[in-house]
Amino acid sequence: MLFVGDDWAEDHHDVEIQDEAGRRLGKAKLEEGIAGIAGLHALIGQQLGEDGDPVQVVVGIETDRGPWVQALIAAGYQVYAINPLQVARYRERHAVSGAKSDAGDAHALADMVRTDRHQLRPVAGDSAAAEAVKVVARAHKTLIWERTRHTLRLRQTLREFFPAALVAFDDLTAVDALQLLGKAPDPASAARLTTAQITAALRRARRRDVPAKAEKVQAALRTQQLGQPPVVTAAYAATVRAQVAILTTLHTQIKAMEEQVEAHFGQHPDAEIYLSQPGLGRILGARVLAEFGDDTTRYADAKARRNYAGTSPITRQSGKKKIVLARYVHNDRLIDALGRQAFAALKASPGARAYYDQQRHRGLGHHAALRQLGNRLVGILHGCLKTGTHYDEATAWHHREQHHQDAAA
Repeated sequence: MLFVGDDWAEDHHDVEIQDEAGRRLGKAKLEEGIAGIAGLHALIGQQLGEDGDPVQVVVGIETDRGPWVQALIAAGYQVYAINPLQVARYRERHAVSGAKSDAGDAHALADMVRTDRHQLRPVAGDSAAAEAVKVVARAHKTLIWERTRHTLRLRQTLREFFPAALVAFDDLTAVDALQLLGKAPDPASAARLTTAQITAALRRARRRDVPAKAEKVQAALRTQQLGQPPVVTAAYAATVRAQVAILTTLHTQIKAMEEQVEAHFGQHPDAEIYLSQPGLGRILGARVLAEFGDDTTRYADAKARRNYAGTSPITRQSGKKKIVLARYVHNDRLIDALGRQAFAALKASPGARAYYDQQRHRGLGHHAALRQLGNRLVGILHGCLKTGTHYDEATAWHHREQHHQDAAA
């Protein structure tokens, strides 16, 4: 067996090769790209020999993405993606000086896969279709997060010099709000907007009850408010125009990326199983598939999938003290999607609603009960994927109904 530590940077990789006894067999600094990966293969080949099997090579690296990782997997090596925090803690096991270097990290990574790989998670062998879903689903969610950030910045700017706009427009990301703010980004120009201009913007946004809404918006924009000096107002107005332009572009690209998510997700063979789950549509289903992946060997059982999802609680016990806590270290994208699924499932599934109500009756709060429901739904999803069957309401909650009947008897 050969154990390789790969500390990667944007333009190079520091690598170290060890044998089973921990002896250093070689080290190198390789450039990113084809030449670098060829150099790594040559370095490994010198130690492995012509009759060696690539499966005998175990690689530790602090990422699971990118063409370099894909090349390692394609070569047949066993690749482990290790969290940088784990590497930092491993260094502290052997030295307390705080010294750190790229070569030292490569040494630590090689040591970790040599001694502790049974505690580490290998890079999943997801299909190309699942990887494609992950790329577009993550890009779509990132754009939504960016829109939220820029909306909050716009709101803060308006609050500082044009608070009437916040009264006039409930949703700053709405098409009509962005059009009117782009046309009139300061109090004086907004007060001059006519009813016809406001009505036209509302109609383009396909609003209902347009005359009443137009009157309300115009009245709010013409109210007397505290203001800023003219030169400061002009500077703020320029900022509003920039933020409106960014939000308009983000809105367009989010719609375009949403179509890509639906298209790629619809082509995946597991799409129908995900869509059969309560609370999952095409977008949420794509996000959940993207983060779980489709490697059938990745999760040994439902508990392993729940642990990866971060929905299962953790227990801390010392002596007579024992507490159960939610997991705060988790995949943010996955936990967000599962939380939204659990909330939507309250209306889509009577069994999910009954389970949620049961948790509330136990004294759990809303968010804690949703986490418990999400944890249960992950287990149901695992069973459906394992057996290749669609969700069935009666089957999913039969054991709980039977438990309640036995308790009542």
